[in-house]
Amino acid sequence: MLIGLLVVMTGCFNVNDPINAQSEGIWDSYFVYPLSWLMIYFADMFNGSFGLSIIVVTLLIRLLILPLMIKQTKSTKAMQALMPEMQKLREKYSAKDQRTQQKLQQEMMKLYSDNGVNPLAGCLPLFIQMPILLAFYHAIMRTREIQGDSFLWFALDAPDPIILPIIAGITTFIQQKMMMVTDNPQMKVLLYVMPVMIVIFSMFFPAALALYWVIGNIFMIIQTYFITGPNVGNKKVADAKTGGKKK
Repeated sequence: MLIGLLVVMTGCFNVNDPINAQSEGIWDSYFVYPLSWLMIYFADMFNGSFGLSIIVVTLLIRLLILPLMIKQTKSTKAMQALMPEMQKLREKYSAKDQRTQQKLQQEMMKLYSDNGVNPLAGCLPLFIQMPILLAFYHAIMRTREIQGDSFLWFALDAPDPIILPIIAGITTFIQQKMMMVTDNPQMKVLLYVMPVMIVIFSMFFPAALALYWVIGNIFMIIQTYFITGPNVGNKKVADAKTGGKKK
């Protein structure tokens, strides 16, 4: 739904107007122009390479939202650790009547509360990233200095039909696999649907946007593996059960 909304919104703005310091409006002044300025600034530092500039700007954005992303990763890992308890509750309250289902929801919320887990915490970073992605798209399309520039094997202002979209899909799959909540049917479906959507998305949008997505995925993969660690969820639940006491 969010990707569909992004596609629709890209057509609701005029991407043919060049972006500059004189551009007016909250969207242009505070979202699009700062990204455009940053890309031009770092491109000048790298001898006019907007590809390297986009990589640097992507890393800066990821560092800016890093606290939210770490919170998302911890929440997801904590949900993984709670899956056995959640399954027991579902088996205990398996009846489909309204009263039983209400009791199940109450017990689920109590389980989350007792273990300090917010099941909606993982959604916030995604909602924050969508406006950034849209602003990045506008900055790419409306920054005239990028037009005609290339990086590695692809032109930044035109879609790369095969290689970059496949890389974007693979990195999306790996990133989601690392974050997947065990035995969650919805997440398992998303694990395969989302990479396919990203591949299609990358085939029709400028390669610079796909480059942003790939670098962001790689950053997220490294963050999940090296920063938060594979057992953060188990540790969080164990600490909650023991009251945070250390031996």
